[in-house]
Amino acid sequence: MEHDVDVVVLGGGISGSCITKALAEKQWETALIDRRAFPRHKVCGEFLSPEAQSTLHALGLIETVVSLHPTRIERAQLIFEQGGKIELPIPGVAWGLSRYAMDEALHTAAMQTGAQLHLSTTITGIEQHGKGYTVRTKQGTDSNLFHARSIIAAWGANSRMRMNGHRPDAAASCQQTYIGVKTHYAVKMEPVIEMYFFHGGYLGLCPVEDGSVNAAALLNRSEFAKAGKSVLSILEAAIQRNQKLAERLATAVPVRDTQAAIAPVYLQHKPAPWDGLPRLGDASAMIAPLCGDGMSMALRSAALCAPLADSFLRGSISLLEWEQRYTQAIRQEFASPLRWGSLLQWLMSKPTVQQLLPSAARFAPLLANGLVQATRLKPLEPQEFYTK
Repeated sequence: MEHDVDVVVLGGGISGSCITKALAEKQWETALIDRRAFPRHKVCGEFLSPEAQSTLHALGLIETVVSLHPTRIERAQLIFEQGGKIELPIPGVAWGLSRYAMDEALHTAAMQTGAQLHLSTTITGIEQHGKGYTVRTKQGTDSNLFHARSIIAAWGANSRMRMNGHRPDAAASCQQTYIGVKTHYAVKMEPVIEMYFFHGGYLGLCPVEDGSVNAAALLNRSEFAKAGKSVLSILEAAIQRNQKLAERLATAVPVRDTQAAIAPVYLQHKPAPWDGLPRLGDASAMIAPLCGDGMSMALRSAALCAPLADSFLRGSISLLEWEQRYTQAIRQEFASPLRWGSLLQWLMSKPTVQQLLPSAARFAPLLANGLVQATRLKPLEPQEFYTK
């Protein structure tokens, strides 16, 4: 079967769903394609920082998210391997919300605007031609062709798909590689996000909407090579590296079918907003998870790209202008948080820093708060594109 559309969005995560909704609201024929089924659990801190609020408002999604009854997060704690602890206030409202619930709600919002969703659909090829693009897909035994004027890549950080069949280059192999793992636990928790640090990585606990607690860890891949192959065995090995964490989860019960893993994970130092196609979410920039702004950055990339995509489809700007303006916007918004996030990730991996930081934070509380704020996005200014 052949489909003629204005836009194909590759990837059904946060950024892909949001830009699909935004463009469908502008009456563009928009198709979202993802190789996996939804709803499903994904490796994510499931923490929506206060900075995400303005972007959700701009995208017309604040009521959608509020309707999911996210858990209110009031403060953060950093707990180190040696037992030291730092308390950090959260300036504004933060939420704990599972990706299982959020992704499904965003898909529903996109479909309600008239967008097509093609899930459990594998992309077998992308071809560029004079009038646009052809995307070849397969769903079960059915093959489909999508003829589109534009394509937007929201396929995550680990996609093997590239324009014209190109695969990711080998440069990433020189970087530090990590593994991400998550599960939900049945355990009581106050409205606080707890970050536990230990040799080889860190793990965050965040209460989510259904009363359970999301446990997500970023781990040095080589450090946990012998921890077993299951998500729970890897998590257990990580938990035992921090005594306070082991005590915290001693009676916690894993929630069935909430486990997920991703590897390898590479943390980006610089944004990569365009590679033959506009890139959103983790495909564009992946900040260190300890900063707690990953979902906020995914939302922001969609909000920055949507009005430019609309202008391109209307003929107001060229593809080159879209690339230049989107690249500039992403670098302006993301370069500093990524740079500071990389520094924070490096600092927190040093045992000496972990020993000294609690005392330093007590004597100079603005130091810790300043480091965290440096990784945050600025509030999004209202844009006429999103007004109703």
